[in-house]
This record gives sequence, C-alpha cells and structure tokens, in this order.
Amino acid sequence: MDLDTRLKLKGHVLLPRQSHSLQEENSDLFHAVPWSCGTLGFLVAAEIKIVPAKAWVKLSYEPVRGLENICKRFTEASENKQNTFVEGLQYSLDSAVIMTGTMTDHAEPDKINRIGLHFKPWFFKHVESYLKKDTAGVEYVPLRQYYHRHTRSIFWELQDIIPFGNNPIFRWVFGWMVPPKISLLKLTQGETIRRLYEQHHVVQDMLVPMKNLQDAITRFHQDIDVYPLWLCPFLLPAGRGMVHPKGQEDELYVDIGAYGEPRVKHFEAKASTRQLEKFVREVHGFQMLYADVYMDREEFWEMFDGQLYHKLREELGCKEAFPEVYDKICKSARH
Repeated sequence: MDLDTRLKLKGHVLLPRQSHSLQEENSDLFHAVPWSCGTLGFLVAAEIKIVPAKAWVKLSYEPVRGLENICKRFTEASENKQNTFVEGLQYSLDSAVIMTGTMTDHAEPDKINRIGLHFKPWFFKHVESYLKKDTAGVEYVPLRQYYHRHTRSIFWELQDIIPFGNNPIFRWVFGWMVPPKISLLKLTQGETIRRLYEQHHVVQDMLVPMKNLQDAITRFHQDIDVYPLWLCPFLLPAGRGMVHPKGQEDELYVDIGAYGEPRVKHFEAKASTRQLEKFVREVHGFQMLYADVYMDREEFWEMFDGQLYHKLREELGCKEAFPEVYDKICKSARH
C-alpha cells in the first residue's frame, strides 16, 4: 500500500511544515533555500505535518461590486482566522466573487456540488454565475475536488485552447478528456506559434502586500487588462532569505495571477511586463520565478534580497556547481 493510499484511508492530507531542528542547526541554509530554484543545492528530504482532513469544504460565494469594496472584503476575509480557504476571482475592474471556505464532515444534501465531475461547468464559469445573478450562495464541495477546482479548465487557459470547451454538449461527450497534458500541448506547438503565444499571452503571478491590492489591480488593468484575475492571500513570514517582508514582522500579501490574452491595444510582452515588474518592486512585492522575467540583473536583486543567498553561494562553493538564480530563470540571461 503506497503512502498516498494510507493517508487517504486515515483521512489526512499533507501540508508543509517548517523544520525547527534545521532552522536551529543550519539557520542560514534554512532561510536561503526558498526561491533559490536549485542553485544552492538539491532538497532531498523535508519534514511535514499531517493534519486531519474532512470530507467536505463548505464554500461561500459573495459577489462584490466596486474596486474599493472588493479589496476591503477580500482583506477582511483573508484576515479572518476562521476561514480555512480564501479566494477571489475578479472578472472586471469593478466586479468579483469572494469565496471563503471551511472543512466539515457533514454536508446539507441539497447544497452538494460535485464540481469535479467531467460534465460540470468549468469552476470559474460556475463562480461567475453568482456574479451574474448577483446573489450569494453556499455549497458543499468534496475536499479533493475543491483542491482541483481549477484543474479541468487549467484555471481559464483552456478557453483559449478549446473555445467551445465549456459547452454543455462538449462537456458531456468529451469532458472526460480534459485537461490535455501540458507536455502534449508543448510538443505540438511549433516555434512560430510559441513566439506568437509569448507576444499575445500573459501568464504571471505577482506577490504584493495586501495594503497595495487596490493599486496593484489598477496597474494590472492599465498594463494588460486580463480577466479573470486570481486573488490568493499569502502570509509572508519575516526572515532573511530572498523573499521576506520589508519589516521584521510577518505580513499579509496577495498573489495576483493573470493568465490569458491581454486586451490593451498597447500590449507588448517585454515592455508591458517590465512596467508591472517596476510597480511590484516599488511596493516591495515579488514576481513568481516560473514566469517570464524581463528584469535586468540589477533590477532583479532590487526585488529580491540576495545578501544571504550570495553569502552561501560563496561559502558552499555553489558558483562552480550551479548557475546564479538570475541566470537560470531570466530569459535575457539565457539568450
């Protein structure tokens, strides 16, 4: 019996946990490894904390109008410790649905929604229905299906790949085939199509302090105009590594995810992304390093704290074994 099966039988899920022993025994390395992208070494073991899981997520949907109201309600929901799950889907500059959830072992039968079934509407479209009806609601979603709520539609990327994919007939007949494997999509994508995709498509996640959320959404709207926007709260712990709050205390941040085709007439992949990167640096935010990064080296190390990282690179002899993280992830450095 594999580990995953045993955990399911016990009704538990795995969540990461900081290793206090490593934090005490090798504090520098403990703080420097996150975001280093394998350029300080390879992480081969980790301690994890097993916490009880429950069968259902009681999920509340709240449509909100007005950018100021959206930011206010999302911040309040994120600060409320009674919420296990918080998520926002913003469909325009002044309209969004804020979702909050808690785990439970009991569900009201008439409010169960098994969103993971292949014929069900894509989750982001289902969420949008609350905005169109302008009514709040509560549902009970199976825990595993909740965790995979954006899997079938690859968030909302699949609507650009299969425009008719959310049609009820397509979902019923072919819904079991989605999502297509990303490796297959890349395999069938020619160089010309890849370059065209890069110039007319955005896949970015930016971490910004929650206090700057309204300015950040406005900037995303002006520079790229991609919707929906994914809003996900993140408590950034104080520390000494590449990514930490400006002060000495933990700070609430929000991950703003933009995935799709920009609708601004002046969009240009490099110039527009650099504008966003500049804004994020100014508010002491951070760019997710899986995405296209157009910063130069000086700008990169203005965004990220390299003091401890470079110290360990020198002490551990990493320069001969691994590239610097900037050289590994930045397109300009690889060309």
